[in-house]
Amino acid sequence: PDLTGHEKFGLGNVQYNISGIHVTAVELPSASISLLPQSGIKLVIGNASLTINMNWNIRTWMFKDSGRGTVHISKVFVTAIFSTPLDNRGPTSISLTSCRTTSGDIDIKLNGKS
Repeated sequence: PDLTGHEKFGLGNVQYNISGIHVTAVELPSASISLLPQSGIKLVIGNASLTINMNWNIRTWMFKDSGRGTVHISKVFVTAIFSTPLDNRGPTSISLTSCRTTSGDIDIKLNGKS
């Protein structure tokens, strides 16, 4: 979904809109899944990266600008634990028990009229 909002900075408000958000690349060079005895599944993703393209516009009382942008997030590490029921009754279900995510680098490039 689009992101729209406003923030107050020093001399006034800044209105922004980010739209047309598209994930253009995902890299998972290191991923593993392991079974946890009596409890569920552990997913570990290491050194992943993600690239997102978007449109943006910004407006203040002094100026307005718009353009395209690219966000590249790298050195992403995720550890997630999923629990599964211990009985065999009914359909299988999985629920997220815990999740920890860290990212190392974020590179943002904005191309606009100004």
